[in-house]
Amino acid sequence: MELYCNSLTQYNRLQTKEVNVGGLLIGNLNPIRLQTMTTTDTMNTLATVEQSIRCIEAGAELVRITAPSKKEADNLLNIKNELRKRGYTTPLVADIHFTPNAAEIAARIVEKVRVNPGNYVDKKKFEQIEYTDAEYAEEIERIQERFTPLVKICKEYGTAMRIGTNHGSLSDRIMSRYGDTPNGMVESAMEFLRIARSESYHNIILSMKASNPQVMVQAYRLLIQQMDAEFGEIYPLHLGVTEAGDGEDGRVKSAAGIGTLLEDGIGDTIRVSLTEDPEFEIPVCKDLVKRYEEGKPKIENQKSKIAELAIPNSQFPIPFSPFNYKRRKTFAVDNIGGNHVPVVIADISKVENITPQTLQSVGYTYDEASDKWNISDTAADYIFTGKAELNFALPGTLKVITWPDYAITASDTDKYLPIYNTKDFIESNNHHASLNFVMLDAFSDDTTINDFTYLDELANNKSVVLCLSSKRKNAMQAIRRMFVELMNRKIENPVVIVVDSYWQTTDEHLIHYATEAGALLLDGFGDGVCFGMTSESYSQSTVNSQQSTVGRNYLQNNSVEQFINNTAFSILQATRTRISKTEYISCPSCGRTLFDLQETTAKIRNRTNHLKGVKIAIMGCIVNGPGEMADADFGYVGSGVGKITLYKGKEIVKKNIDSEIAVDELINLLKENEAWIEPA
Repeated sequence: MELYCNSLTQYNRLQTKEVNVGGLLIGNLNPIRLQTMTTTDTMNTLATVEQSIRCIEAGAELVRITAPSKKEADNLLNIKNELRKRGYTTPLVADIHFTPNAAEIAARIVEKVRVNPGNYVDKKKFEQIEYTDAEYAEEIERIQERFTPLVKICKEYGTAMRIGTNHGSLSDRIMSRYGDTPNGMVESAMEFLRIARSESYHNIILSMKASNPQVMVQAYRLLIQQMDAEFGEIYPLHLGVTEAGDGEDGRVKSAAGIGTLLEDGIGDTIRVSLTEDPEFEIPVCKDLVKRYEEGKPKIENQKSKIAELAIPNSQFPIPFSPFNYKRRKTFAVDNIGGNHVPVVIADISKVENITPQTLQSVGYTYDEASDKWNISDTAADYIFTGKAELNFALPGTLKVITWPDYAITASDTDKYLPIYNTKDFIESNNHHASLNFVMLDAFSDDTTINDFTYLDELANNKSVVLCLSSKRKNAMQAIRRMFVELMNRKIENPVVIVVDSYWQTTDEHLIHYATEAGALLLDGFGDGVCFGMTSESYSQSTVNSQQSTVGRNYLQNNSVEQFINNTAFSILQATRTRISKTEYISCPSCGRTLFDLQETTAKIRNRTNHLKGVKIAIMGCIVNGPGEMADADFGYVGSGVGKITLYKGKEIVKKNIDSEIAVDELINLLKENEAWIEPA
């Protein structure tokens, strides 16, 4: 395998080994399995059973339960027996971190155990230690001695195992040799996998989780390449973005990471880690997976016909690395491309009568009394209207994209910019002097690999910004293929990624945009985004009631345009390509959580959501504490019942604070480090 998937241009599931988890088959092209994790105290048998049932009835095919010590591991038997007594046979997974003894108990009870290579044997004290080759080999022997008993128990009892690497909890030993990198994540898992294979144990699933989708995607790709190179076979993969958060942001971050891999046929089971009740994770999993099922919606009637057309497959030079992020080189046209952050173009063309109030939905609020515009951090850079000149003065920073005839006749041609299809632009003698948008339908119109003469003509015009979209079923791959063509031809015009949604519910739209645009942004493609909906989807989205709580809240409180605009900025934030708001790295609650995580997350958000670019981790316990918040600037971590420890980066700055005053102390910490500004 030259890269990490079967095809860069077609959807094609990656075949993996088949693993049996209590009769549930995972891998080997079986359906992508959905799972979640309970948030109850594992010692509370009935509460854990009741929550497990809610998850199962929501569609969970596996349920994971934390077992941080031997007593919780022992109690898994009571939980399992009660579930079986009630007629539920869904496989259970024990979540183990620091306690091999607990894992060995659990492996005799439940159908699967999850171990974290970063803390199963190695300890993490954030110490930099230089290891000689001999010392490093000794540590591997120590791991083999401690891990092998679990492998033998799993083999004897037919128990499956997940080797679950987390970016934030790599051991000091791995960090010392590989650094805080995807390569370190891969090697951490491979050490355990080699030991298991040496015992002829293969009932294994692997994961490479990170709170940063960019790191997560690169790690999975590297793992696939490494397994194929070393073993000639690939074990099933469990996909997830760890500590994704809650609400829209949690869903967007999860979809960007998980969806990017699913688009390339990677992934055998998924879990969406939300700081919400676990049963709410399953509908998001379903929305992600159903995109790849037969009978998914078509953009247009002609789409099925278009899908039959072949676009060039993976036999072409790859001018970018899928294992290291590097943004595609472009020249700047106004504020698009070059070193500028990606722009957001808001499509408000479906609004019949555009007024100053319409612009409020895309970040511009007009104050009539002072005759001034207030501009938010998530204000669109451009709006597409498709209409004649508006009858009111625009905010100073905003420009309008519209059809050429309207743009040419506008009184202020600096404010009104034309958008053409390719043929019309080439044939027109009436271009805008400085900025022209040109639409290109990637591999779904009459373009073929041998008919790109117009690309060279566009490239010679330094005023052209390309707008890439595709009506193909595999739209992301078609657009990526066009980016490859541009790079191989040394064409450096900036590109806006255009994604239309043909789904119905707000939740489905969210997943669609984050998957298709996120996958391209994570590979360094795109100088802007523009999201829209087909007319049918637009009308249905305003009335459809089949939503999650997040979706319903959007429909009740916001227009479709505001939802789309917010989603665009959330995707850019999740892919780390444009930071416009505070970022929260928040773990899902579990039986280890030492405070009300959802309530505390909401409280901290309420106090800090104006701090643009600051990353705050909110972690329920020490297991998900300093390790899992690797990306955070500041951390709020449960250290005991009613006690909180505050971090700056990975350094403890305030220990065992009473939870009643801990949020205030977090604010003080932000102020002490000049990360605080007073809210407007």
